[in-house]
Amino acid sequence: MDETHAAMREPRSLRRRGRDERLNAPTASPLVQTWKRFASDRIALVALAVTALILVFSLGAPLISHVITHRGYADQALLDRFTPPFTHGYVLGADNLGRDELTRLAYGGRISISVALLATLSALTLGGSLGALAGYFGGWFDALIMRITDVFLAIPVLVLLLFIASLHTFEPFSLALVIAGVSWMSLARLVRAEVLSLRGREWVDAARIAGASDWRIVGRHLLPQTAPLIIVWATLTLPSFIIVEATLSFLGLGIQVPVPSWGNMLNDAQKFYAQSWTLAFIPGLAIYVTVLAINLLGQGLRDALDPRLRR
Repeated sequence: MDETHAAMREPRSLRRRGRDERLNAPTASPLVQTWKRFASDRIALVALAVTALILVFSLGAPLISHVITHRGYADQALLDRFTPPFTHGYVLGADNLGRDELTRLAYGGRISISVALLATLSALTLGGSLGALAGYFGGWFDALIMRITDVFLAIPVLVLLLFIASLHTFEPFSLALVIAGVSWMSLARLVRAEVLSLRGREWVDAARIAGASDWRIVGRHLLPQTAPLIIVWATLTLPSFIIVEATLSFLGLGIQVPVPSWGNMLNDAQKFYAQSWTLAFIPGLAIYVTVLAINLLGQGLRDALDPRLRR
C-alpha cells in the first residue's frame, strides 16, 4: 500500500514522462518479429536442425571419406560384399561391389541436394524475373509470357523430363538446368500476381517521378517486396526437386554410376534386396527424412512470414 501511495504522490510530469517513454519505445524490426514467430514453432525448429545436419553431412562428404571411413565412394573390396552395418569398419555396411555405404550415402546426398539447390536457384531466377517483368510492363509482353507459361503447364513435367533424359546423358549441372527449365512456371505466375498488386502503389509512382528507370523499379523496389513469397516457394519446391532427381536416377536417366546419388543407389539396391535390405532402406530413409524436414521448414517459414496463415 505504501508503494502504491508513493506512486500516486509521484509528480504528474514524471508519470507523463514514463508513459511517453513506453509509447515511444522502439518496436522490434520485421526480421526480429519473423524470427520470434518462427522460433515459437517447435516443429519448424526441429526441421531446421535436421536440415542443417543433413547439409553438413552431405557437404562434408570428403571429410567423412578421409577421417571416418578412409574409403572413396568408388573404392571396391569384393571380398567385403554385402558386409552388414557396424562390421569390419563399415558403419552402414558395404554394397554388392564392396563399396562403403556411408561414404556413398554422403557423396550421394551431396549430388542430390546440389542438383536440387541449383535447380531451385535457376528456376527462381528465370521464373521470378519473367513474372516480375510480365506483371510490371503488362500489355503484349505480359500476354506472351503467360501464354508460354500456360503451354509449359499443360505438359506433364515428369513425362517431359523422361523424354529429354532419354535423348541425353546428364551431368549434375545440366540435369539441374533441365529440371529448372520445366519448373519455373508456377513461380512466374505467383510473382506476376504480386507485382500486379504492387505496381500501382504510391511509392512506385514516387520512384518513377524521382527518375528511376523501369529496370531499377523492378529490381530494387518490386522484386524485394516479393521476397517472402519467393522464400516460401523455394523451400516448398526444393524437396520436390530432390524427388525428381532421385526418380530420374532410379530409372537410369539421371546421374550415372559410378557417381553416386540417392536415386541410383536405390536403383543398384533393388537387384540385391534379398542379400542386404539395408542397401535400399538407407538411401530411401535419407530421401524421406530430407524431404520431410525441408517441407516442415518451409511450412514454418510460411507461417512466420505471414502470421495470417498460422494455424
